[in-house]
Amino acid sequence: MSHILRNKFLGSATVGERGQIVIPAEARKEYGIEIGDKIMVFASRHGAGIILIKAEHVTRMLSDTIDQLGKIVKASEEPEKVTE
Repeated sequence: MSHILRNKFLGSATVGERGQIVIPAEARKEYGIEIGDKIMVFASRHGAGIILIKAEHVTRMLSDTIDQLGKIVKASEEPEKVTE
């Protein structure tokens, strides 16, 4: 579990009656989270917690990944160059 603690601590939150949490001010400031921003919630890799990411960043990451995959596919379709 020590690997989890290597990350920067930005505060804590308490889950309210309706399952809502308030993202600490320091975290909102650090990541530019503002009123009305859409936040996506993911399970952590090892199931030990959740990951919050602004939706616009997820969209950008997916777009970049698709672009990179397209380049890989295109490169794999090109005939191999024979070097002598």
